[in-house]
Amino acid sequence: MDNRSRTKEPAIARYAGPCLFAIASLVLAAFPLVPQLFGPGKGKDYPLWFEVGQWVLQGRELYDEQFRFLYTPFAALILAGFSYFGQTGTVVLLTIVNISSWFITIKTSDRLAAEIRPLPWWAPIIPSSLSIFFVYDIFLLGQPNLMLLALMLCGFCLLQVGRPSLAGALFATATAIKAFPITIVPYLVFRRYWCALASMIAFTLVFLLLVPAPFRGFHRNVEELQVWFQGMILSRDENNFSRRPERNWGWKNQSLYVITHRLTRPVHYRTEGSDEEPVFINLIDLGYKGADFVYFCVATIIGLSFIWLTPARRHRTLRSDAAELAILICLVLIGSPVTYSYYFVWLLFPLTVLVYRAVSTTERNVRRRTWTLIGAAMTLFAVGVNSHYLQVAGNSLWATALIVVGLVWHMRLDSSPPSEAKPNIG
Repeated sequence: MDNRSRTKEPAIARYAGPCLFAIASLVLAAFPLVPQLFGPGKGKDYPLWFEVGQWVLQGRELYDEQFRFLYTPFAALILAGFSYFGQTGTVVLLTIVNISSWFITIKTSDRLAAEIRPLPWWAPIIPSSLSIFFVYDIFLLGQPNLMLLALMLCGFCLLQVGRPSLAGALFATATAIKAFPITIVPYLVFRRYWCALASMIAFTLVFLLLVPAPFRGFHRNVEELQVWFQGMILSRDENNFSRRPERNWGWKNQSLYVITHRLTRPVHYRTEGSDEEPVFINLIDLGYKGADFVYFCVATIIGLSFIWLTPARRHRTLRSDAAELAILICLVLIGSPVTYSYYFVWLLFPLTVLVYRAVSTTERNVRRRTWTLIGAAMTLFAVGVNSHYLQVAGNSLWATALIVVGLVWHMRLDSSPPSEAKPNIG
């Protein structure tokens, strides 16, 4: 429930947001649905999701030498439910899931932003507008990242209202589908959300080991889970990781891990089906192990800096917690070894926090600097669209870093001395 007054809003304030969301959803839904319903069928990942669901329904193996399916047996079981309704039904249902996830993400972002001041009617529209191309990628490709964000934000909302067990279950669901949300675990330890942590671990094991067992058989499921873990988590060397040697080191991957390797050792970034001569951007050559060491050091520094900069428990407020959670979302995003463009749909919540602060603050300098930072970050995203060189240098990573800088600034501004502290999520 929005805690800002809506009683005397003009009609445009009440209906503009829902109408624009409905129009945008219809337009985005057309990209997968029109080719599927009236054309040769939708491409990208949609046919694979249908095929994987059919594998489960037919009792076939999930993983072979090509390793076409990169997710867990639990994710395959979910796809089987969609695939039961045919290929068209799969595309329709996945599109509905994406629309619902987008709606839930907007609502939970609004709630978690903890903005108690009245906002103009257009303020909640701006974050989705800034993220629209990432949302477009989700609909175009059929990826689940928007759904994963919705699960994580719902989990944070449950933490706020004192339901840590349910929050942990939602975190576990996201982790069991696509492993990278597991990086939230150090944060749960740091903030001592022991119940949420225990629930997340327990439900992750249930989803991975027990839920597929009635359909796949317990021993078969364990074997497939081992194959997935070996292929996706442990498969890593200087030429390959996560079973995608011709893609994961390429220019589309904007993760902190890969950018660090590109800058510290010769990594040919034009590897996707290209016969071109190798092109490198490394500043130094530390070799594979040296680059791994640099990444470990950088990641450790970022993690310790996050701990050092977050307000102490007695200084936390709902507004500082909003910025803190937004920073966490950014760190989980860039902490994934694979971070393609559609992953950055997770910035919808961090952008919501920054936009709300820029709109609501009464201090002119704070407002101007916040808008400038948002503009700089979005410009960095935009200039890399047609430039592989900027993308290989990590334009999206650095844009996210700018957003984190703004969130840290507002987190510190919004924290209070003990006598002024407000209720928080912990």
